[in-house]
Amino acid sequence: MSAAFAISLAVTAILAVIVLIARFRLNPFIVLFIVSIALALFAGMPADHVVASFENGAGHVLGHVGTVIALGTMLGKMLAESGGADRIALTISGFAGRERVDWAMMVIGLLIGLPVFFEVGFVLLIPLVFVLADRTNMPLLRVALPMGAALSVTHALIPPHPAALLALSAYHANIGHTIMLGIIIGTPIAVIAGPVFGRFASARVPLSGVNPLAEQFVKHEPATNMPSFFLTVFTILSPVVLMLVGSMADRITTVHGTANTVLHFVGNTDIALALATLLSFYVLGVAQGFSAATILRFTNECLGPTALIMLLIGAGGGFGRVLIDSGVSRAITDAALGAHMPLLVLAWVLAAIVRVACGSSTVAMATASGIVAPILEHSTGVSAELMVLVTGAGSVAFGPMNDAGFWQIKEYLGLTVPQTIKTWSVLETLIAVCGLVFCLIASIFVH
Repeated sequence: MSAAFAISLAVTAILAVIVLIARFRLNPFIVLFIVSIALALFAGMPADHVVASFENGAGHVLGHVGTVIALGTMLGKMLAESGGADRIALTISGFAGRERVDWAMMVIGLLIGLPVFFEVGFVLLIPLVFVLADRTNMPLLRVALPMGAALSVTHALIPPHPAALLALSAYHANIGHTIMLGIIIGTPIAVIAGPVFGRFASARVPLSGVNPLAEQFVKHEPATNMPSFFLTVFTILSPVVLMLVGSMADRITTVHGTANTVLHFVGNTDIALALATLLSFYVLGVAQGFSAATILRFTNECLGPTALIMLLIGAGGGFGRVLIDSGVSRAITDAALGAHMPLLVLAWVLAAIVRVACGSSTVAMATASGIVAPILEHSTGVSAELMVLVTGAGSVAFGPMNDAGFWQIKEYLGLTVPQTIKTWSVLETLIAVCGLVFCLIASIFVH
């Protein structure tokens, strides 16, 4: 398959998704499924492999993200019903001031996002975003986008985040230097893509209509018997702490020992969230006077609105898998390798291509670093630490529609597809481009 044909197929498929959803108002899940099948057939994939490819991609994504969304939504529901979200919202707005709530959410996102994947941090913090926007009478996008930008920056640029660790290992970079450079470069990027762009976008993309997901987290009157700030924050941070401890297990315990196995187990994303959710049933439920029947009703109620989100995320994963299995992404990647360009730029371009091709920033980082690492070993004058950062920056480029985060943002914030492209896709591209530019500038001083 030629690169030109592969690129034209990918572009046509993306445009078809946008037009069919935005112009003809077709169900997004149906559109993603049909376009994926058509793309595979036009690319020459055997007809008997097409549906299996889509199903494998959807199943792989939902196998992880579905559990995360379900558990995170239950935790968020308990946070909202108990008044815990109100407690945090009042404390944050009182400390930071109404006009700086977006900056506060950026800082919270940077801290929460360090050990967890984007989808996990998002479902943990979105209830807080809804409540803060309501209590401060702030546009939802102005509060939500800084949080999303911070989570994306930590995902891409700052170890010990699991995605960044993949590239760090491939390039044999120094983790301490990478963290330092990641903070120096990542912080201003989070500011530009977060509060600065958030204020710009919220003024130009007005949201209308009722958001059912926001409605279930926001009570019209703040709870009178709210849990303490400490207990509420402890409950939210508990999965983050467990995941962080799990990621450090090999450094603080004997590998394959009992303690090591236990820490890895409780640090697993699903287990950590499950334990935190169970904790919330007591701390934010029973301790607040809710009966077991009421808690059951809360957890059942909150899952209904997430059904479409899970379907769309799965369909996005299926779309990404079809791009890979059909050979479209490989043809485009090979074309990029054939072009002679500086290593920092090559790593960024490859990561961006894989990002568009498969949707996953983690896969983009792993793939791009795996391709470029052998070239780096025979090169001089290029910082391995900057290679980690620039690969991470490219891995979040464009916020494509085959990324789970795109559909999470769209559905949770009540956006249309064009609105999601104008806000989230632009935000992700800002992070990617600023990351490339800042790394190129830093390369003048860092070798």
